[in-house]
Amino acid sequence: MRWLPLGLALVAGASNAAPLNLRVDRSPAGLKAAFRPDTALGGGVDGSTRGEIDRLFTPHNIAAMRSLGLRSLTYRLRTELGIEAWHWTEEGRWSDPAHAQGYWTSSDRPKQPVTLSWGYRLPRRGDTQDNANNLDFSRLTDGDLATFWKSNPYLDVRYTHEAAGRPQWIQVRLDAPTPIDTVRIDWADPYASAYEVQYWDGPDDYDSERDWVTFPMGRVAQARGGAETRRIAQRPVTARFLRILLKTPSGTAPPGSADVRDRLGYAVREVSFGVTGADGVFHDAVRHAASHDDQTFTHVSSTDPWHRAADRDPNLEQVGVDRIFQSGLGNGLPIMMPVGVLFDTPENAEALIRYLTRRGYPLRRIELGEEPDGQYGEPADYGALYLATLDRLRAIAPRLEYGGPSMQSAATDLPLVHGPARSWNRGFIAYLKSRGRLSDLQFFSFEHYPFDDICGDIHAKLIAEDALLDGMLKRLEAEGVPRTTPKVIAEYGFSAFSGQAMVELPSALLQADLLGHFLSEGGDAAYMFGYGPNTPINQHLACAGYGNMTPFLADANGQAAERLPQFFASRLISQTWLQPGHGLHRLYATHLDGEAPAGAVVAYAVARPDGRLATMVLNRSATQAFTVKPWAAGRLDVWQYGPDQYRWRPDGVNGRPSLDLPPAHWEAAGGEIRLPADSLTVILSRAARTPARSGRAPRSR
Repeated sequence: MRWLPLGLALVAGASNAAPLNLRVDRSPAGLKAAFRPDTALGGGVDGSTRGEIDRLFTPHNIAAMRSLGLRSLTYRLRTELGIEAWHWTEEGRWSDPAHAQGYWTSSDRPKQPVTLSWGYRLPRRGDTQDNANNLDFSRLTDGDLATFWKSNPYLDVRYTHEAAGRPQWIQVRLDAPTPIDTVRIDWADPYASAYEVQYWDGPDDYDSERDWVTFPMGRVAQARGGAETRRIAQRPVTARFLRILLKTPSGTAPPGSADVRDRLGYAVREVSFGVTGADGVFHDAVRHAASHDDQTFTHVSSTDPWHRAADRDPNLEQVGVDRIFQSGLGNGLPIMMPVGVLFDTPENAEALIRYLTRRGYPLRRIELGEEPDGQYGEPADYGALYLATLDRLRAIAPRLEYGGPSMQSAATDLPLVHGPARSWNRGFIAYLKSRGRLSDLQFFSFEHYPFDDICGDIHAKLIAEDALLDGMLKRLEAEGVPRTTPKVIAEYGFSAFSGQAMVELPSALLQADLLGHFLSEGGDAAYMFGYGPNTPINQHLACAGYGNMTPFLADANGQAAERLPQFFASRLISQTWLQPGHGLHRLYATHLDGEAPAGAVVAYAVARPDGRLATMVLNRSATQAFTVKPWAAGRLDVWQYGPDQYRWRPDGVNGRPSLDLPPAHWEAAGGEIRLPADSLTVILSRAARTPARSGRAPRSR
């Protein structure tokens, strides 16, 4: 065992405090992981609202983003969050061209460069809410019998190649527990010839001990479609959560239909629940309105990607695929690209991959869908679409790696699900195993925003994050994700909701710790979300204050202005702790000997290709400083970023840094190095061939 070349004694404030020795275990047993910085560290570019793509993709902003040194890039697909189809180019064809409607396939040979693209709302939607702009509504409770929800026809056996069709469902959430004995369903084509009407046998939608129960008269066979009002219980059952489980499709299509997809799946115009009075009159408990705020909440298992030219959403933009590859943000490296799965067609995904490969754009990984767990759909439905889409794409580009599912969290539990099946990921992995195709998950991607609540003791949250990430990785393995499958954090940040911590020093500490910890545990790649400039907002909790996930404050024109902690943390990590480029880095275990506040100080040590050992030391205490006393021979280079370099002046949307300096840099030749509270320090040993220079006092660089 070899405990060299860098050791640090951490001494709390008082000089007589017992030293805490930080040792780096460079023995074979101490090797934690090996990685290459240019593929392991990256940033992500997401869809946005009207006009924001042009504001982001300016030479100034592109240069600012590239200066972070996070060389890899991932493209995020916001249309999948907004229940929209992605026209990745506006050149293409409709399945019903005479009416500019149907199933869209973008052209794989567009005549014009693709610089901007849009999402298209799905008019056969059954979800009241979505995870993007959330401006649309469910057609199941909109009060309009001319509209309808329809399930995804690509879940039919002719596309999934399964032995049997997949049941679909409609869930209704009433405002409060309500007596129910009658259901009214206005069917469209194709209707369900067999179905069950059910209630959740408890008031809590996250109680895994509860289950769906079929109403006493709720099992229906040989239904005829049309408009039906059906008594489902002799005596009313009080329930809040209701479900229609669709089991056998009629296979019927609207008059004049010539597209086979029109007769696959299930379609419903309107759904109502209530009681039938003694006078025989039905009293509806469902609110019907063409507004997600005013209608009774509904949620469905899947959605038909059929839409019209008129459904383009001008407020959901995606950067054009030519523009993203030609911008330079990818640094010439392969970009992780997405294809739509839940709300798009496999034909459209095929066309995109044909186009990108024909253009010779650098690709390595294709991510199928985005946040399917956040849509709270059936994991097996996503699995069926995943495999069917993958098979088509692999026929076009067999050498690419295909994976996903870009979970909104590595630990999503589904509401209204009984027992261990609540785990979305467990269900997805079980489905792949049941098809004998777990190996077709060539990488596993998930997003990591550890804190919904960014109020209270932020530094305690920083320390708790280590256990959160460990727990998630252990859970993935317990749920069946093979240890050898590469793990990718497709997006990371402090929280999915904004807050002041994102523009203060804890944001730098979180980034440094998350990357060091994830890579130590064998993580393959991690992509920072909020790559471009932004402004302070508050969107969730007043106590969180105003901030945003960004390395730069934006000026009035959306251009990168003041540099924030994530900028300097990114630079310290990518340019100082690590040697830039493709060189192999080896990450070794570190050990703290002695007593210290639990989790206050952590360190990550890498042996770089240039022969230097770099140790990144984080002091996550809000108040307590420590002292680092190197005992390695020779001089050391030291970089430090903390309260002497940065302070934030809160002022709502007008908040700005009151102190904004680069990290201090100096040379240490023995002696002690102070670790201020809230600080990030990188200590770099000299390579044997590097001549020593005289020590200098700390200075800004």
